[in-house]
Amino acid sequence: MDLFAFPPIAALLDLAYAGLMGLAASLTPLAGASAASAAVVLVTLLVRALLIPAGISQAKAEQIRWRLAPKLRDLQKRWGKNPERLQRETMQLYRDEQTSPFAGLLPVLAQAPVVGVLYALFLHTVIAGHPNALLDETLLGVPLGTSLAGVIGEGTLDLPTALVCGAVVLAIACVGELTRRLLRMPQPAREVDSPVPPIPAGLLGILQFATAVVAVFVPLAAGLYLAVTVTWTLVQRLILRRRYPLEGAER
Repeated sequence: MDLFAFPPIAALLDLAYAGLMGLAASLTPLAGASAASAAVVLVTLLVRALLIPAGISQAKAEQIRWRLAPKLRDLQKRWGKNPERLQRETMQLYRDEQTSPFAGLLPVLAQAPVVGVLYALFLHTVIAGHPNALLDETLLGVPLGTSLAGVIGEGTLDLPTALVCGAVVLAIACVGELTRRLLRMPQPAREVDSPVPPIPAGLLGILQFATAVVAVFVPLAAGLYLAVTVTWTLVQRLILRRRYPLEGAER
């Protein structure tokens, strides 16, 4: 069952679609044939701006988790063989620090529906029973419904599509590399006899490029959304990292 076909969600998606297409129409005198692409970028920026409070909450939670990590490791070493005592001591630590192990989770859950609806606009060819005309609009002559992997698989890849879609994927990959370099966090000290294996540094680096891989398979409209989102997220995290620094982490 398609969740976005459920009447209340379909109506919400259709409302968002109408707003996006209305914005594209208003931008046409300035942006011409690329008005829909400009609308995608502007709407994504607007949504990310509205979600700044959630980002601040996540940054605070990250700082708290980082600060408590040594104390939690000490509790694990001391009470690791007594799960019930370990749980009690852990919860007491969080109470003493006036926080919760779920700090930062609520903002993530709160923003998920907003992000989900927006992202669905760029993926669905049919919205509330009518065609998604957004995907027929173009960026530099390339339809926003074009998937790089799709045209390669069909054997219809041409130069404009390769350049436009490739540029979007490359931009996302570059932001991923910058994120890896600028927001790198050292792994905590690990005991020699710890049963938990260290996370390979190479794996952490690869994860930063997962969004670029996704962009290869989704429509160009979704790729634009992802490019703007990862760029905004990087800048926002750099700003918040300075406001809520992690002691010992590289900046």
